[in-house]
Amino acid sequence: MKVLDLIKNDPWLEPYSPAILRRHEKIFVREMELVGSQGSLQSFASGHLYFGLHRQDGEWVMREWAPNATAIFLMGSFNQWQLSDDYRFERKEHGNWEIRLPGHMIAHGDHYKLVVRWDGGEGERIPVWCNRVVQDPNTKVFDAELWMPENRYAWKHPLPDLDGFQPLVYEAHVGMATEEHSVGTYTEFREKILPHVVEAGYNTLQLMAIQEHPYYGSFGYHVSSFFAPSSRFGNPDELKALIDEAHKHGMAVIMDIVHSHAVRNEVEGPGRFDGDPGQYFHRGDRRIHVAWDSLCFDYGKNEVLHFLLSNVNYWLTEFRFDGFRFDGVTSMLYYDHGLGKDFTSYDFYFDGGQDEDALTYLSLANKMIQEIRPGAISIAEDMSGYPGLAAPIEAGGVGFNYRLAMGTPDFWIKTIKERADEQWNMQQIYHELTNKRADEKTVGYAESHDQALVGDKTIIFRLIDKEMYWHMNKASQNLVVDRGIALHKMIRLITAAAAGNGYLNFMGNEFGHPEWIDFPREGNNWSYKYARRQWSLMKNKDLRYHFLSDFDREMIRLIKKSGIYQTSCNHVKTDQGDLVIAFERRGLLFIFNFHPSHSYTDYGLAVDAGKYKPVLCTDSPEFGGFGRYDTATIHRSMVEKSFGLKHNLKVYLPSRTGIVLKRMKTPAVR
Repeated sequence: MKVLDLIKNDPWLEPYSPAILRRHEKIFVREMELVGSQGSLQSFASGHLYFGLHRQDGEWVMREWAPNATAIFLMGSFNQWQLSDDYRFERKEHGNWEIRLPGHMIAHGDHYKLVVRWDGGEGERIPVWCNRVVQDPNTKVFDAELWMPENRYAWKHPLPDLDGFQPLVYEAHVGMATEEHSVGTYTEFREKILPHVVEAGYNTLQLMAIQEHPYYGSFGYHVSSFFAPSSRFGNPDELKALIDEAHKHGMAVIMDIVHSHAVRNEVEGPGRFDGDPGQYFHRGDRRIHVAWDSLCFDYGKNEVLHFLLSNVNYWLTEFRFDGFRFDGVTSMLYYDHGLGKDFTSYDFYFDGGQDEDALTYLSLANKMIQEIRPGAISIAEDMSGYPGLAAPIEAGGVGFNYRLAMGTPDFWIKTIKERADEQWNMQQIYHELTNKRADEKTVGYAESHDQALVGDKTIIFRLIDKEMYWHMNKASQNLVVDRGIALHKMIRLITAAAAGNGYLNFMGNEFGHPEWIDFPREGNNWSYKYARRQWSLMKNKDLRYHFLSDFDREMIRLIKKSGIYQTSCNHVKTDQGDLVIAFERRGLLFIFNFHPSHSYTDYGLAVDAGKYKPVLCTDSPEFGGFGRYDTATIHRSMVEKSFGLKHNLKVYLPSRTGIVLKRMKTPAVR
């Protein structure tokens, strides 16, 4: 029996090798079934070029897959929304339907829908494969819209080089990026927000809620039209212009893609497109996601794989995204969606409760992504810790090149909520941040959009709470605010420095955006008050918010310049009594004194011999600190017999301060 590297790297997986090998073999069996011996995954996943509405040889051709349908009609603004045999589809092989119309009968900007009939019923439907959907502002009804301008968008800038790329991710929602009480647009984001992201030093922009969704308050996670960029934010060319502008600055743009479930809406979504509830989705008890009130794809169907893989291909090629963050991977992996499990044993991953069809789909998707765009970023959102998720397929993994360190935000929440400052556990902190699977890359983060939504709190709001409303101005002195600002910087620095091979921040959290995110809904009288970002707080120099933003910018620049994610952390010291953590990573020495009141003079650390210069300090006045540490000091290590081959580096450590020192290169002796 062939032993995969995944098992070699983790002997605890040996008892489960039969299941791992079986799942691994399924990937290649399914690929052969789909593409044959001569094809490629990309050529197979080209449904978007066949289905939907297309202009071919001077005429319009439209196709949909609807095996349960008995008749399909096209209607729209071009025929006064009348049901007519002139617009009746013809049934083809394999459950496909097709209509051909003269080129003059439909024009760019026309609205349209389908009427689908089946035994025992009929209904209006948005075409599953359409690439633009718009909502009437008065009636709130959704229609498909033909988007085929005379001049296609002309890309101006090359794709970014992803060779050796280490993602520093700025997670953003276009709609709530505006400060106005409204929905922001792709153009506003390109003109007003993207410059901030570039200046902040992030090299990866992650766009959320791009796929069309009927309910704005779903945060984009109840998708209805998988091939349509949300028209709330503008038209497809304006999205392309945003991506193109980011590429101009060498920034990768990844999309938060939702293939874990779909909206239940039947007119707008694919839920019962041809009258069959099992067309794209599971039947029976597995059809509805009990926690999300959504529909679960049946990944065992070739047609579903064709649909989803084509969707991945479409976003990569048509919009030139540089990769994806796959949402809800845990839900996909397990029949029970991982609900109520703590995953404290490997048995949870191999007890027969895993959807191996979903595992196969994710593996094929990742394989195709690299086939289309070598080096593309593929991040898995999984809270279960499934082993091998971000390991190469050839090693026995699922093929993501990163996984999110989802336990870290929960750890920080628990620490802040349940422990007094003096009781923070240094060993636990260091262990949480550095305890990762050696053969899988991780994107670390202290908080994301999840922690900012109603029902939760951001780190800054947990630390400062109501005092933010009264004491964030520089003229006000408040111990709660001082503590919050100091710990906010320390938590983000130690997380970014230690947790994984990449870093993620949600839009606005870098400057401590106050309060929560709450989208317009009946319960808040459809208000946009909390579904926006107040950039003016960061820009106001009379307030303290810009201190956090300024620190974040310098932290990101330091991480990017030093390339620390190329190596792992080297532990130097954790001292529970002193509340001190120190570690090295790629030539940088990170030192944290979490003690709320004790500062230490000549604090000794065992390091390599040399001179060390400060490159970042959370307590610097330009970052809202008290300036207790002299950043002009050059530290020289000294011989310490008890340290063996290491030298003793003595450093002044102010309370609640993080310091980064860089070991200076010794000039070569000639």
